[in-house]
Amino acid sequence: MSLFSTLISRVRGLFSELAKFGTVGALSLAVDILIFNAVLSATDKPLTSKIVSTVFSATNAFVLNRAWSFKHRERTTVRREYGLFFILNVVGLAISLLCLATSHYVLGFESRLADNIAANGVGLVLSTTFRFWSYRKFVWAAPTEVQTAADSDPAAAAVLGDVRDGTVSTEVSQRGAAGTA
Repeated sequence: MSLFSTLISRVRGLFSELAKFGTVGALSLAVDILIFNAVLSATDKPLTSKIVSTVFSATNAFVLNRAWSFKHRERTTVRREYGLFFILNVVGLAISLLCLATSHYVLGFESRLADNIAANGVGLVLSTTFRFWSYRKFVWAAPTEVQTAADSDPAAAAVLGDVRDGTVSTEVSQRGAAGTA
């Protein structure tokens, strides 16, 4: 495979992930905005409203990203993935809250429109950029070279599946590969 072909393949893969991540993000944004405004109407507390809406939208995003956007990447336990996802979303939430607090309390823009622009406009762009990068880097790592090679070879994929589920040990699969070479 040439360098150019490899580069094109990587760009296509990145674009595919980004498109799926964007779709999940749009759905989660709808959840976030609906819940943010519902809680804001009931409590008139913008920071509390943003925290509540983020918990719901982040859980929605985790489920959809794990099942669709990053399904081809390395997997660990749901506990580890959700733990990292949660921590990284807290950082993303802090970014959005910083934008909202600066707008509302420092700059004095206290209207509902201003709160939405700060939290769901500026804060969203900054926190989404951080989330996409951090999910790819920490939550769902890139597939290993062995896995990538196996994706184009059904037999290799089957052996890797057997190794993962314990049907065949790595020692046996390596001996078998050495014996056939």
